[in-house]
Amino acid sequence: MVIRTDQTPDERQLAIIAEQLGRAPRGIETVAATDGEGTPLVLRMAPIVDGKPFPTLYWLSSERLKVEISHIEAAGVIKRLEARLQEDPEFLAAYHASHRDYVEARWRFMSDAQKAEVIRLGYDGVLRERGIGGIANWDQVRCLHTQYAHHLCGHNVIGQWMDAEYDVAACLP
Repeated sequence: MVIRTDQTPDERQLAIIAEQLGRAPRGIETVAATDGEGTPLVLRMAPIVDGKPFPTLYWLSSERLKVEISHIEAAGVIKRLEARLQEDPEFLAAYHASHRDYVEARWRFMSDAQKAEVIRLGYDGVLRERGIGGIANWDQVRCLHTQYAHHLCGHNVIGQWMDAEYDVAACLP
């Protein structure tokens, strides 16, 4: 069960996130999605982390999901998806719509102060043009983990396909 939360992580969640990441978390704005037990699945990240642009809006933190999706990636699914994007104009259009949703959400979640800092540092082009996970070429798939994180928090056709083909969400409690 996935619950969209978009809440500041509490102390318990911060400890879980540190364990999930293997380090102290930085750049987290909110816990964007949890499982039914409140365990973080997806983090919503700040647009600038350590003074540099961070175009990955949604970060998959769930160890279960990361392992499940890594198995799917290892099976060569990204190449299959990229071939389908080239052959299926409707799928490509839906994928481009997913990127637009991601970029719009990234900008919408920024505070006025964050937008001003992004512009001052000259990162607005990167954060307005880079798609899911910071990818520049919207006809390619970089990482299924970022696709699925977006799927759990927004509109992502690749994540929908992953659930239809591999029932990824079934690995959650």
